[in-house]
Amino acid sequence: MSEIEIGRNKRGRRGYSFDDVAVVPSRRTRDPEDVSTAWQVDAYHFDIPIFSAPMDSVVSPEVAIALGRAGGLGVLDLEGLWTRYEDPTPQLDRITSASEEEEVVGVLREAYEEPIKPELITERIRQLREAGVTAAGSLSPQRTQEHWRTVVDAGVDLFFIRGTTVSAEHVSSGREPLNLKRFIYELDVPVIVGGCATYTAALHLMRTGAAGVLVGFGGGASHTTRETLGIQVPLATAVADVAAARRDYMDESGGRYVHVIADGGLGRSGDLVKAIACGADGLMVGAALARAEEAPGRGYHWGSEAHHPTLPRGHRVEVSTVAPLDQILFGPGLSAEGTTNLVGALRHAMATTGYTELKEFQRIEVVTTR
Repeated sequence: MSEIEIGRNKRGRRGYSFDDVAVVPSRRTRDPEDVSTAWQVDAYHFDIPIFSAPMDSVVSPEVAIALGRAGGLGVLDLEGLWTRYEDPTPQLDRITSASEEEEVVGVLREAYEEPIKPELITERIRQLREAGVTAAGSLSPQRTQEHWRTVVDAGVDLFFIRGTTVSAEHVSSGREPLNLKRFIYELDVPVIVGGCATYTAALHLMRTGAAGVLVGFGGGASHTTRETLGIQVPLATAVADVAAARRDYMDESGGRYVHVIADGGLGRSGDLVKAIACGADGLMVGAALARAEEAPGRGYHWGSEAHHPTLPRGHRVEVSTVAPLDQILFGPGLSAEGTTNLVGALRHAMATTGYTELKEFQRIEVVTTR
């Protein structure tokens, strides 16, 4: 692996974002109608490889149900407004109508000061189960020990442990950290953990028994982690590195497959295509779904980093409302900007390059464009 000299005392690898790579056509083409975008996590089958990011601007229980019926997976933030308020509409009104940056941060902090209510966690998961879709919810590592039993008892199908970065070796002098390996082993539901952004971190997470790992750090439309903490890994490089960890873990474990899910920086349809090409199995999408008419953010997008009590690492950003959710997923496209017909774009890219299955498409040739 080539390194670049940054200065006499520091060398670094060159990293690539999705803007820096492109997919190369092969010798064969296909009809888009012959392409399958289906995949499976544990016992759960999905027609499209799109998960909603567990962010209050993206997914409500109703949006999660709609996405599940469309063949994807809606992942609900179990620390969000829907588990703090019986009806979060007034809070959403305040967040989306705030004007100045300082006012936005204050409104966000105030809205999320309300405690999480276990009975609302149970109620939201019940809504998903009664609708007949796969019930998925997400907690941060810090909140997992407090609420995991409520989540599991409520009947969650897929459990996400999602943070800015999640490691299998968190060390703390002040509290007993979450033992991921023991926790996942004792749980009766598949667990997907992340984010991670390096080969080594991903390999350690895979060894905990996770069904999948989320890949991404410092990306996404609403994040300012790079500006605030100086930390970021370009996502094309991160996905390719974690895909290599998946390959090596399969050899190490005797064939156990761990799914790689790109998380963040997937704002346009071309980004989704390149994420699969770099080795991702699934796609956790935020801003692209926040543009749906049904999205609770009403054209705005924010994550949990934006309302951190002492160190905000994100903004409420305007992404605009462009179309209903079904049109964002399946078209017809409204413009050439890659914000609508996400699945259609993936199908056409796979057909143009001669592939009919997502796993096959991971072998496509890519080039760097910088």
